[in-house]
Amino acid sequence: MSSSTTLLQAARIAPEIFALRPDYRALLMVVDGIPPGASDSTSEAMLKEAETSAKTLMAATPVTQIPHISAWREAYKAFGVKPNKVRNSLESLTRRAQDGLPRVNRLTDIYNAISVKYQIPLGGEDLDKYDGAPFLTRAVGSEQFRVFSAGEPQVENAAPGEPIWCDDAGVTCRRWNWRQGPRTALSDKSTRALFIFDALQPLSDNELIQAAEELSRVLKGLSSEVQTSYRIIDQQA
Repeated sequence: MSSSTTLLQAARIAPEIFALRPDYRALLMVVDGIPPGASDSTSEAMLKEAETSAKTLMAATPVTQIPHISAWREAYKAFGVKPNKVRNSLESLTRRAQDGLPRVNRLTDIYNAISVKYQIPLGGEDLDKYDGAPFLTRAVGSEQFRVFSAGEPQVENAAPGEPIWCDDAGVTCRRWNWRQGPRTALSDKSTRALFIFDALQPLSDNELIQAAEELSRVLKGLSSEVQTSYRIIDQQA
């Protein structure tokens, strides 16, 4: 069994997450053999396509009423967060598309573009900086989250009850899909990655898989060495 398969099989989601949202599903994708690189013409073209898609969507529907964004706003309310103050990553990116999505590095740009195009919260982690298998649980309130503020390292605690993605070394993403930590962030030098797609109804499994398969195709287009595998975890898994 490959290390990628082992990691995917070891990934887990706590029952209290499904108690909060029985319709929740996570698609986890592991990618190996990525050629390292900065933002390029591939990622730029994808970002521009995503910006156009988001502008078209927002011209027809208020951003808070776009179906999957609306579902995530309700999920945030369910664990005690005001979605007007704390926005999920999908809503934040969709709003930013109006004036231009951020350009970070090739891998981050590609997954941000997929997130906006398919309207799915999507995060990426550098597996060489990751420790163990990913798991999603609800915080007790003592879990530390390390961030940078004004260039200085800061430590904050997760709030009791908020969903947190973790590895064996600690929290990797707060509030389900609100903010990823710098410890495992993708960079120009990343060659192995874990991508996490978060889905609620009305998003279907077919749409979830379609987004993952496009990400896989794009990354395989960067090099013949790229290998991808994924797993969907739901309440029945």
